[in-house]
Amino acid sequence: MPAYIISDVTMSDAEAFQTYRTRAAASIAHYGGHYLVRGGPIEKLEGDWSPRAIVIIEFPDLERARAWYRSPEYAHALEVRDQALSRNLILVDGVRQEG
Repeated sequence: MPAYIISDVTMSDAEAFQTYRTRAAASIAHYGGHYLVRGGPIEKLEGDWSPRAIVIIEFPDLERARAWYRSPEYAHALEVRDQALSRNLILVDGVRQEG
């Protein structure tokens, strides 16, 4: 069953952000993940949540998502994260598609 990393991102430093983004993307691909959403316009429909940029990454399952998050490849991206951005990050389990 797929799993999703969902992040609400606020960029702090454009140069560091590009470094983080490049390193993170390579590590995500290495663990079988791919981007479903990577920024873009946000239309607020309900509630008080006002994110600036949303990122959604799909992994084959929870185990692969957790392996990516704890990986040495992603640790390389995390070296610049605090300079590059602040965020809220969650991992959620997907649903099995019928049919």
